[in-house]
Order: sequence, then C-alpha cells, then structure tokens
Amino acid sequence: MAATHKVKITVVRKLDMRRLWGDEDAGVVDGFPPVCDAFQVGDEFIVAPGQMPAGFCSGAFADIYRYVSGLQRGADYSWMARPGEVTVCCTDGFRPVVFKLERLRE
Repeated sequence: MAATHKVKITVVRKLDMRRLWGDEDAGVVDGFPPVCDAFQVGDEFIVAPGQMPAGFCSGAFADIYRYVSGLQRGADYSWMARPGEVTVCCTDGFRPVVFKLERLRE
C-alpha cells in the first residue's frame, strides 16, 4: 500500500445564497439560513487516513473526499500552482463552502 499522509482542510470561503440566486425563488423554506452554519471561515481540520474529522459536515466530506484521498496518497493537481494543495468546494447548490486542502509532510 502506498504511503498515506494527513491532510489539513481549511475553510476559505462561504457563499451566500442571495448572491448566487439574487431575487430568483430558490425554492427553499422560509427562514432557511442563507449562509452555511456548519463552518466558519478559518476553521481547520486534520484528516487522518480513513477518518472524517470530528465535527465536519458529512455531506461536504463526501463531496471533497476524492481530493482528500488523492492528496493522502501523493497526488498533485495540474491546475494548482503548489504541489500538495488543492482548492475545492462542497456541492451545496444554495450555500457552498470552499476548502483549501494541504498534504501534511511528517
């Protein structure tokens, strides 16, 4: 099995559904929070191989896991300027969250 590394996840942006949808009816219930309340910008999580960090949104983790797994196994992404890093987001169509992932060298 290939060597695996821990990955640091940092929350870098939270998008507001009012900016995404404007005045269009997005179809959500009244009182739906317009910005994800699961994270704060600057939150950091360390991912050990085979684990989801405590307190992390399971839907968001499912969305970004392929990149976490890739970094853990040594992948680099050609569109990123620095090896061992990638920027990704969850697929929430109302209020996505953007994450920076960094492979940690131990």
